Amino acid sequence: MKIVVTGANGQLGGELCRMLGDGAAPLDIDTLDLTDGPAVLETIEHLRPDAAINCAAYTQVDLAESEPEKAHAINATAVEHLAAACRGLDCTLMQVSTDYVFGGDAMRRTPYKETDAPSPQSVYAKTKLAGEQAAATVAKHFIVRTCGLYARPDDPRAKNFVRTMLQLAAKGKPLRVVDDQCFCPSYVPHVARAMFFLLQQSRAGQCGAGQGGPPWGIYHVVGGGSTTCYNFAVEIFRQAGIDISVEPITTAEFGAAAVRPAYSVLDTTAYHSLGGPRMPDWKTALAEYMKSL
Repeated sequence: MKIVVTGANGQLGGELCRMLGDGAAPLDIDTLDLTDGPAVLETIEHLRPDAAINCAAYTQVDLAESEPEKAHAINATAVEHLAAACRGLDCTLMQVSTDYVFGGDAMRRTPYKETDAPSPQSVYAKTKLAGEQAAATVAKHFIVRTCGLYARPDDPRAKNFVRTMLQLAAKGKPLRVVDDQCFCPSYVPHVARAMFFLLQQSRAGQCGAGQGGPPWGIYHVVGGGSTTCYNFAVEIFRQAGIDISVEPITTAEFGAAAVRPAYSVLDTTAYHSLGGPRMPDWKTALAEYMKSL
């Protein structure tokens, strides 16, 4: 399969390119501006891929509150352009989305399924949902919702919670970490291999209801179990053998500009029912990261 990977310089896009090897056609802002519709169409028609995976995104959640147009252009309009190109070639489009499309139910304490109605609370979340809707206009589409991504420790470009915690700990100062947001930390290599599994099922027209492959649509792909940012930080330091003071605080005390879901745990039953590689428990996945580190 020849697979276009946009956002190839990011932590998930980079991992997918590493996994796909010569089968990947990596693209990033330096080679293609996804907000330029004619350029997207020309590039995709020239490459003629079997599938396109869109890992490109505007991910600055707080800044999006003051840059809604920019966030919408990258997270929604760009997907519309990719979708149009994929429809023209009848190729698969895989759109990466987020747990943040949920969060409207402050009392929720059961994992969200793909069939649950989204309730985005921030500009970022709303633009990502718009991107999902654009991707769904392609007959052959996968929407992969994931959460709390952290890449291999040998990826020098990766910015994520685990790396940030380790860098802050190196300064030796006490830390204050939010303890009232529950989510699913997800190790990028595990997410990437699950995405590749889904794409493999779509080869040779074998995807779709009654055709021997999984139905097109939305899949939740995250690490097993759930935790808070505070407890995740505590476990990071425990596994790393770092003795540091960590104080739990509330979201209100942290004072971020954008609203975060208090609970955005995703149910992975639909993905696992297909027989793909298991998504390990988040502590097990973190141990794999630490072993590599």
